[in-house]
Amino acid sequence: MTPNGTTTNAPIPAAEADAPSNLAGPITLSIDIGGSGLKAMLLDSLGTAVSERIRVATPVVPTPEAVLAGLGELSAQLPAFDRVSVGFPGVVKHGTTYGAHNLHPLWAVGFPLQKELERCWGKPVRVGNDADVAGYGAICGVGVELVLTLGTGMGAALFTNGHLCPGLELAHHIWRKRDRTYEDYLGRRGLDKYGKDRWNLLLKEAIANTEALFNWDFLYIGGGNTKKIDFELGPKVKIVPNENGILGGVYLWRDQA
Repeated sequence: MTPNGTTTNAPIPAAEADAPSNLAGPITLSIDIGGSGLKAMLLDSLGTAVSERIRVATPVVPTPEAVLAGLGELSAQLPAFDRVSVGFPGVVKHGTTYGAHNLHPLWAVGFPLQKELERCWGKPVRVGNDADVAGYGAICGVGVELVLTLGTGMGAALFTNGHLCPGLELAHHIWRKRDRTYEDYLGRRGLDKYGKDRWNLLLKEAIANTEALFNWDFLYIGGGNTKKIDFELGPKVKIVPNENGILGGVYLWRDQA
């Protein structure tokens, strides 16, 4: 339903075909909601991909109803699944969204995304912050590990010995100037405004700042803009594939069981 309690008009079709019987179940439909694209893939219980990664463009006006319609388009292209994991680019509490700076204001008023998807698909659903989900797919599970995702915005997730420290919103923390945030400098807006060379200097500075703040043992950097990084990363910093935003989906069912 929509935030005012009405039901959305956009149907979200579930796939009709049976899931392949030789796969290790349960099969998870893992979804990554991004500012420019909606991505999906099926994973087995070990987190191994058992389908192709498919993508549709994020709606130009990404209201909840429009994004739900896009997710329905994705699910209709895949075989059957047993459960769903969703990485959402904003604040999520108990499956409800309370902010999405790179989507639409309607996501910030308490949209029950998890319940809405369960109603539409008739499957159990778990929704988490997208950087948290990507982090599950990247970390080793030892010590303090920080994950940064560089895309339309900037995501951040912190883990200790493999367990998520929920609620981190580093992207919107004030940095360098009173009216600027980490995302203003390191997200797509910052890259476009300052250019690649300046953006790399800012990222290098941010890495040093986060190490001093969190005393992380390892830092993972993901997202589409990692291809813009042109400086030497230290031995405790690793670039991880953009696909981790989907591959980490199965872990929402492990760490939060």
